Parts: sequence; C-alpha cells; structure tokens
Amino acid sequence: MSRNISARDKVTDLFAKELEHDRPLADRMRPGKLSEFFGQQHLLAEGKPLQRAIAQGRAHSMIFWGPPGTGKTTLARMIAATTQSHFIALSAVMAGVKDVRAAVAEADQYRQMNKRATVLFLDEVHRFNKSQQDAFLPYVENGTLTFIGATTENPSFELNNALLSRARVYVLKMLEVADLEEVLLRALADVDRGLAGRYSLSDESRRLIAIAADGDARRALNLLELAADLADDDEITDTIVAEVASGKRGRFDKQGEYFYDQISALHKSIRGTDPDAALYWLMRMLDGGCDPLYIARRLIRVASEDIGNADPRCLQMTLNAWDAQERLGSPEGELAIAHTVVYLACAPKSNAVYLASKAAMQDARSNGSLEVPMHLRNAPTRLMKDLGYGADYRYAHDEQDAYAVGENYFPDDMGPVKYYHPVPRGMEIRIREKLDEIEQRNRKQKHRPKESDH
Repeated sequence: MSRNISARDKVTDLFAKELEHDRPLADRMRPGKLSEFFGQQHLLAEGKPLQRAIAQGRAHSMIFWGPPGTGKTTLARMIAATTQSHFIALSAVMAGVKDVRAAVAEADQYRQMNKRATVLFLDEVHRFNKSQQDAFLPYVENGTLTFIGATTENPSFELNNALLSRARVYVLKMLEVADLEEVLLRALADVDRGLAGRYSLSDESRRLIAIAADGDARRALNLLELAADLADDDEITDTIVAEVASGKRGRFDKQGEYFYDQISALHKSIRGTDPDAALYWLMRMLDGGCDPLYIARRLIRVASEDIGNADPRCLQMTLNAWDAQERLGSPEGELAIAHTVVYLACAPKSNAVYLASKAAMQDARSNGSLEVPMHLRNAPTRLMKDLGYGADYRYAHDEQDAYAVGENYFPDDMGPVKYYHPVPRGMEIRIREKLDEIEQRNRKQKHRPKESDH
C-alpha cells in the first residue's frame, strides 16, 4: 500500500514540475525574498523604511509608483508573506466595485477565522475612478485591509487625496543594466525555476538583452525565454539574441508620466541652447513611438515662448516642419523636425513676449471692462460720429515716421503700462532700440511747453 502511494506521489510531483515549467520564466523567477531582489536600493538598502517594514513584518498601506517590471507586485507579495497576511490580488483593468466588496468580505472572514490581516494588492490602481478608489477607504480605516496599490502614473494626478493621505508613496526606479544582468544570471543558474544546465549565453549577449529590456526585469526574462525557444541546441547564440533584441522600443507611454517628462526635457534643452541634448530627447521620443506631429506642434509653443522676436523666423520654421511632416510622413518628415529642433536650440532666446502677454492678461482680468477711449472707437454711422466716436483720432500714417507722438492707446482710466521689455539678444536688440527712440520722443513731447493760444 505504501509503495503504491509513493509511486503516486512521484507522478504527482513530476506533473507539478511540468506545470511549473509551463509558466512563463518571468513568473517562475519572481523573487520570494529580499536577497533575490535586484535594484531599488534607495528603498531596500539596510535601514531604509521599506526594508525595515519588510524585515520586521510590519505592513502599512502604500502606493508603489514606477515603470513596468521594477518589482511592484513582487514587493507586495513579499510584504504579505513576511507579515503572514492573507494576500488578495486584483487588477483595476478587470475589477470593479463588486470585486472590491468580495475581497473585503473574504478579508473579513479570514480575520475572524485566523486572527490575521489581509493585504489587498490592486495593480494599475490609477485605472479606478474616484468612487471606485473611495470604496477602499472604510476598510483601510478599520483595519480590515492593508492596501497596496501599484501604478505607472503619477499618483498626484491619478489618485484621490483621501487615498493618498492614508498610504505612503514609494517611487520605484527603472532597473540598471547591471541589475538586469544579475536577474539574467540568476535565471540561467537556477535549477528548479530557471534554465540551469540547459542553455549557455555569452557575456555580450547577456548585456545586449539587459540593454534591450530598458529597465524592465520582466522584459529581460521574456527576451531570454524567447531566445531560448529559438535556440537549436543548448547555446543561445549572439545571432539569436541580436534578432530578439532588435525590435525593442525605448520606454515611452503616450500621455503618461514618461511622455511628459521627455517632452519637458526636449523643451528645456532647446531653451537651454543645447542642440545635442535636444536632438537626443527628440530621438528618444520618436524611437518610443511618439507622434511626430505632436512634437511639431509643441515646437510652435517653444518658438513663441522661448525665442519670440529674438528670431521671428523660428515660428515660421516650426510651421514649415509641421507641414513637411504632414506632406512626407515618416521618416523623411522627421528630418525636418530635427532640422528645426537644432535651429531653435541655437537661436537667441527671449521670453519677453511670453512675460508681456501674461502681465497684460493679468491686467485685463483684474481691471474689469474698461471703456475704449472715444478717439479709438470706429464711427461707421452718422450717429456715432455725432456722439464723438473717433473724434481727435490721429492717423499715424499722416505724421512723421508714421508715428503719432504722445498718443495714448490705453483706456483713459488705466493709463499707459509697459509690458514688453525686449532682451538684448537677436532681433530684439533692434526692436529695443526702436522702442527706446519712441519713448524718448514721447518724453520730449510730454515736457514740451504748450503753444500759446495767441
């Protein structure tokens, strides 16, 4: 009898191992303890708050914010394991309030039966709307749940303040190439879960996979597994790895955190007169799949905000780049955008118009609807002329240099205000000289003695 049971156990164990290896390599190699976890030393180094919480088995509600493949789910599982908590995992992509209620009921039942807490892990928490996020709050407050959310988006914009006030935010970073190489080495050396004794990989190929993974451990292991599937024997050749790694795109999430970070870096590089850095960020965005027309539109803003009248040609160049991209498409049109980015970066800089427009808008809003002076009003009808519309208006073209010295174009109750201060760079040098000359003429006119009536 015992011999039959032993044989059955062996078959069951063999079947379990076969099922284990049917799981993706990235899932099999998920770290079970901190010693297996690579990266995030700013959070997990000895003495750091998160490291202490895990080591001491103390759980608190938290938000993990970071790129894919940086260990958010793994850390949540570790926290549940070290605190001996029940673990429930949900994805905001699939779950709703009904699933949250079911999880709460399960957690409440587990606490009553086992006297232990539950860690509820919600992946992609930013996908939940305000009411769905609010559904967690009572159960976080009364201790039914320790809530751990994971998001790739900025919690400041995507999560409710009420939820953020009850959870500590931990920022996870992209893994370094060296960390990813260690992840790959562990997979190649692990007998039970990995590829130990089955495949060999050169140092060059390992590094190429780590670079192609772009900070994502899951992607690194998926690329390794794909390369292993393509290998004819026990050697994963450099040729196979080069083919597997060739199709990768850089990290770029349209309308997400990385999207705005990179377009901000491009804008600031142009503003800082660094054409090389500007080109780098442009190519990072294009390589990541950004719509070139979006970049072209953003450059129009750059031309007006940061260059303005220091080189008015820049605005026309950005419009031409947009037109070229629409007419030629990719990749030919992208060269016109690169051409424009370099020119904008090298152009003289001025935010004088930008500052002037903001100051004028502030006055327009704060001063109310001041009347247009009578001499500036148009008078298309007899009645309007009789009422004084347009009276005493001085037609600038009839005066010397086409300028009416001393004329006022502001509302009577406001008086002239100087908003525009051209900078001593580019074409604004000439503009400033012109405006200074006009100001001197106005000053002389103001102090000139009035002519006698006789």
